[in-house]
Amino acid sequence: VQLQASGGGLVQPGGSLRLSCTASTRTLNPYYTAWFRQAPGKEREFVAAVSRFGSATYYQESVKGRFFISRDKNTVYLQMNSLKSEDTAVYYCAADSRIITSSARDGDQYDYWGQGTLVTVSS
Repeated sequence: VQLQASGGGLVQPGGSLRLSCTASTRTLNPYYTAWFRQAPGKEREFVAAVSRFGSATYYQESVKGRFFISRDKNTVYLQMNSLKSEDTAVYYCAADSRIITSSARDGDQYDYWGQGTLVTVSS
């Protein structure tokens, strides 16, 4: 599975962006799909995930109520609202068909990764 992420850019604090990640498969339903991010000088961290067939979503505590993950056919989205400077990072999408719920936040469990898209939150 190949993943192509897009939608990053420069946005002011308090603004919004929507990231997209399109897969080479016809549908992402059999896959857990997730977004991770890596800020300069920091380790990669989990942001959000959606389970197979979209039955459940999971969020990092710091983005709850601001970020929303969704999926449609072969594309997964991350709607980011009320952006803060600390949200600045390269955002990566990931997918895997074998993940179980307890591993959804663990990036090492995902086999397929997009190339990353840079989000910069700055005035």
